[in-house]
Amino acid sequence: MEDDGGESGFGGGDTGLASGSANKSNGFSGRNEIVEMKREEEEEEEEEIQPAEDYIYVAVGKSNSGMDALRWTLNHLLKPSSLVFLIHVFPEVRHIPTPLGKLPKEQVNPEQVENYMNQERRKIRQLLQKYLDLCNASMVNVDTILIESDFIAKAVIDLIPILNITKLVVGKSSRRGSGVEDQIKKNAPVFCDVKIICEGKEVTREQTESPTSPSLRGGDITTTPTTLELEDQRDTSVSCACFTRKFI
Repeated sequence: MEDDGGESGFGGGDTGLASGSANKSNGFSGRNEIVEMKREEEEEEEEEIQPAEDYIYVAVGKSNSGMDALRWTLNHLLKPSSLVFLIHVFPEVRHIPTPLGKLPKEQVNPEQVENYMNQERRKIRQLLQKYLDLCNASMVNVDTILIESDFIAKAVIDLIPILNITKLVVGKSSRRGSGVEDQIKKNAPVFCDVKIICEGKEVTREQTESPTSPSLRGGDITTTPTTLELEDQRDTSVSCACFTRKFI
């Protein structure tokens, strides 16, 4: 997400406040001109900010359903100005493998912990590379959001108001039964349009509704924050770290 550096809009010309011989009317005219130029500059800066509706978020993981969701997104939702965010939730690391077996992270020396975390980061990079390659092949700007949590649905749901996500695409392996994807759609805020994709096709609301679908409202499932917290996270339990395509 790189902002284009533009010119300020102020040239090297006269401001309109020319000389002491100018009468009062000309002085006020020049001041108004400066104000107008400043307003035009502010409007140009606002136009450079990418609107939130151009952001599309796609949940991806190990299964092929994530790739189906991304392909569907690129074929149906993409605009020239779109920026795609790949959301990946990975389990919280509580134990570290050692010669003595798996030990709680708190009981292992920091060097061993860091070595193991580096290995896990490499695995995540390898996992996400195929998604990044597809975006690159489609000439799409892409960033990734990594969330460390044991509860996928709640982690994604809690992220929606933090980032003001209005377009979210999730993949589903089978149309039968209710899974994480259905929980996300059922419990997402009303301003977020959640689309479920199965086998390359969008699943309708009737196909996703199920009387046995568990609700995540009321804090039924908790998420433990352990990585980089967002600045405006406030009281939410989601913790995530964002990496650009270059990092991957």
